[in-house]
Amino acid sequence: MLNSKILRRYPWMSPLLIVLIVVVVYAWALRGIKVDFELLTSSWPYITDFISRLFPPDLTVVDIAIKALIETIQMSLWGTTIGAIISLPIAVASASNVAPPWLQLLANFLQNAVRSVPSIILGLIFVAATGLGAPAGTLALGIYTIGYLAKFYQQAIEAVDARSLESLKVMNASKFQTVQYGILPQVLPLGLGYTLWMFEYNIRAASVLGVVGAGGIGFQLKSYIDGFEYNKATTMMLLLLVVVTVIDVFSSKLRQQLDSM
Repeated sequence: MLNSKILRRYPWMSPLLIVLIVVVVYAWALRGIKVDFELLTSSWPYITDFISRLFPPDLTVVDIAIKALIETIQMSLWGTTIGAIISLPIAVASASNVAPPWLQLLANFLQNAVRSVPSIILGLIFVAATGLGAPAGTLALGIYTIGYLAKFYQQAIEAVDARSLESLKVMNASKFQTVQYGILPQVLPLGLGYTLWMFEYNIRAASVLGVVGAGGIGFQLKSYIDGFEYNKATTMMLLLLVVVTVIDVFSSKLRQQLDSM
């Protein structure tokens, strides 16, 4: 009571308090990571030396890079699709405006469990199960996708207009009919936008999974870096940049069309 009276009398205290809390939190985090600023300032020669070894790109490996990129896109396409299909029922089960509390608890726990496992660990698990190559990376991307798309889909479902759901309940619609006629028409454009974004992200994630032998351009990239063939690694990274940029442009336009729906 006293605090509220003080804040009403001195309204400038509230934003000042928030700023102080933010400063304290960031100072605590900075102290925890133990940044050595002196070391950072003296490390520039090593950074510039490493970057200089990356250029000029070795264009003799363009054909290898293109094949690896195609495999990476294929992995991302299938991984995103598998993850999206599995994510949809999990999202419905975790949405507070559709599912009962006990089912929400289980579905949200499953989402958190999947998100807590790094993609590298998923890659190692599936490499152990299926061996080196793209199948392991595709399965790892599929599971990795669930942790994020399920949450995105859940938020989209929970943002559905409650009046449309109430109308269906008045008409004695079943849970399945509520999802089919009340939720999906509103969620579908937003969900497709999230799925396209995840597809873009998975192309980058697939390049990381190659580090553990899970196929894609990351496998070639790691091989060149391990062999100190930095010029060839640069070619891989530049082609990856081009592909990601092109996909980002096309998917952004498609997302704009979906948003207009």
